[in-house]
Amino acid sequence: MADMRIVIAGGHGKIALRLAARLRGGAVGLVRNPAHVSGVEAAGAEAVLCDLERAGVEEVARVVEGADAVVFAAGAGPGSGALRKDTVDRGASVLLADAAERAGVRRFVQISSMGAGKPVEPGRDEVWAAYIRAKTAAEDDLRRRDLDWTILRPGRLTDEPGTGLVRLAPEVPPGPVPRDDVAAVIVALLAEPAAVRATFELVAGDTPIGELFARR
Repeated sequence: MADMRIVIAGGHGKIALRLAARLRGGAVGLVRNPAHVSGVEAAGAEAVLCDLERAGVEEVARVVEGADAVVFAAGAGPGSGALRKDTVDRGASVLLADAAERAGVRRFVQISSMGAGKPVEPGRDEVWAAYIRAKTAAEDDLRRRDLDWTILRPGRLTDEPGTGLVRLAPEVPPGPVPRDDVAAVIVALLAEPAAVRATFELVAGDTPIGELFARR
C-alpha cells in the first residue's frame, strides 16, 4: 500500500507501529509527544505532531486531507484514569471522524475492543468500565456517520510473534491475538470492500489472513 496515504491516530502505539511498517511508506502517524517522532519514522511512516485531546476539527482535517483512509489506533493506555478513557478512546475517535468528514476522507477503520457494545462484566473495576463505555460510544458515533467505516474488536493483545492465522467474525469467543496479526488484519480490511460498514471481533485462530475474505 505504498502508493496509498493512510493516516494513523495514535501513531506511536504498538499496533500502529506494526501497521506502519506493513504499509511500506504509505503511513502517516499522528503523535502528541515530540519524543515519539523518531520511533514513528523508524517504522517507515511520516510523523505529524497532532494532539487529538487538544486539536480542533479544522486542524485535524488539514492533516488528513488527501488521505485514502484513516485508522483510529489511539488509546489512553495503561495507567490512565476513567476521564482519559473518555477523552481519548471516545473523544479523539469522534474528532477524527469529524475531521475525516470535513476533509472528504470516506474510509475509516476504528480499532475498538472485544467487550464493547455489551454491558460491562460484573466485578470489573471502574477504569475498565469507563474504557468499555468509551469504546462503545465511539462505535455508536461512527455507525451513525456516512463513512465507509469498519470496526475491529481485537481480543486480549499480546506481543507474541504473529502467526498469520486468526479468527475473524462478527462475534467470536474471547481469546488472545498477537498485535502483529492485528496489524496484518487491518491491512486486509483496508483493501476489502466487503469489510465496509461491518464490525468484526478478532482472536488467534486457524484461518490465514490472506484467505479471510476469499472464504466468504
